Amino acid sequence: MTEGVVLDIMREGLYNVIICSAPILLISLVVGLVISIFQTVTSIQEQTLTFVPKIVSVFLGIIVFGSWIANNLTGFMNNLWSNFSLYLG
Repeated sequence: MTEGVVLDIMREGLYNVIICSAPILLISLVVGLVISIFQTVTSIQEQTLTFVPKIVSVFLGIIVFGSWIANNLTGFMNNLWSNFSLYLG
């Protein structure tokens, strides 16, 4: 196994992490911005007001995108295991 192969595997793994986490992070970002704007307009500065909607939206995002994320990660792992003999020799 050469350095190039290791770097390619690491690059593909990091790319999968970024792609799989992006929908959940974007949902959290959008909900956080909406709550922040709401807090600014109404002058309510309660910390729990941001936490509960964000956690609920993240759970809903995991429910919606969970199978897609699992398929991406499973495909990556299947690719690694199917090429395992190439990495050894």
